[in-house]
Amino acid sequence: MDGTGTRRGPAGVLAAWGITRAVLLLLVLKVFVLPGPDVTSDVSVIYRGWYEVLRGGTFPLDDVTWQYPPGAALAVLSPAVLPFLDYTAAFVVLAMLADLAVLCLLLYGGRRPGRPLRGARVWTVGAALLGPTLYTRYDVMVAAVAVAALFAGARRPRAMGALAGFGALLKVWPALLLAGAVRRRSWVAAAVTAAGLGSLFVLALPGALSFLTAQRDRGTEVESLGGLVFQVARHFGWDGQVLLNYGSVEFVGPYVDVVSTASLALTAAAFGWLLWWRLRARLFGPAAPADAAFTAVLLFTVTSRVISPQYVVWLVALAAVCLCFQGSGMGRPAGLVLAAALVTVLEFPVLFGSVVAGDLLGVGLLFVRNGLLVAACATACRALWRSTVPGPTGPVSPVGSSGTRATAR
Repeated sequence: MDGTGTRRGPAGVLAAWGITRAVLLLLVLKVFVLPGPDVTSDVSVIYRGWYEVLRGGTFPLDDVTWQYPPGAALAVLSPAVLPFLDYTAAFVVLAMLADLAVLCLLLYGGRRPGRPLRGARVWTVGAALLGPTLYTRYDVMVAAVAVAALFAGARRPRAMGALAGFGALLKVWPALLLAGAVRRRSWVAAAVTAAGLGSLFVLALPGALSFLTAQRDRGTEVESLGGLVFQVARHFGWDGQVLLNYGSVEFVGPYVDVVSTASLALTAAAFGWLLWWRLRARLFGPAAPADAAFTAVLLFTVTSRVISPQYVVWLVALAAVCLCFQGSGMGRPAGLVLAAALVTVLEFPVLFGSVVAGDLLGVGLLFVRNGLLVAACATACRALWRSTVPGPTGPVSPVGSSGTRATAR
């Protein structure tokens, strides 16, 4: 690409980001209102309530919806840095800044020699497809930390580990970024960071480790893969209920514990596959750490008892990072995740009433959204295996961003 094209590429992405985010702000501020439940209530009611409790010097242990690691307190308390705004407005501004930080990181990664701007475009479009949910959950802040960690991994393994450890204290899943880390220093830095900061939280506030048992009694959420079993079953006489339970809308009734246990078993199997892949992998090109992180988070998302809409924020962010590396095999899974993002905003909030009621439209949307995520997961696993594990006739190395072949490590 010539100099003019290089300048136009980022300018076009920034313009698209500005337009789509202006629309999101209008939705969050309720100038325009999407059908369905009010997505801002998590910030204005739940987060705000936690904020007041945390300011009192303890975690909100009496609230069953608090199920997060201690670092989440930083996200909940963050609006305090903008005291001239009310809590909701300050949170939305900070979420938008985190969104912009993700874009800037992707633009920086995409402008390096041989790296396309596809990642920045995927984030601009994919995150916007999720609608106002993007700015009314703190997941976009965690995504910014995860993206920074993956870009740091190539040259600064300790920085990658430290960011992954910090991210895990915010919302656990960034620990999966280490799935493709090729240097032990990343793992050590992650452990030291998580242990050090975690200890400070334990000493500073009572109940810092309550998240370890908080989700033990959760059931199967209506939007999850396991939830499809009961979405169909209640059309054939299943006599359970749909209730607000542990902060999400879950199925309660006969056999729910069986399906929940099966989901946990699938998660264990996913971990087993990742471990098997890691033992077999020999070829680690420039894209391998990001590809592995994306695949790992996909695996643990689709097997979870809960697939909340904000989980797709993680997937879009990691897919975007993968596409910043030439030679990544995640093009098709990234496209499937983008399609899932579009269906996600339809099932929540637009048609969430149909999802809760379990009518044909709601169940159909869930089959499409979850089917897209399962397909993305399967294709990502296949691509990761083929690009990193030598075949029976000898290794075929993926081409790295510099045009050289990946090296075995």
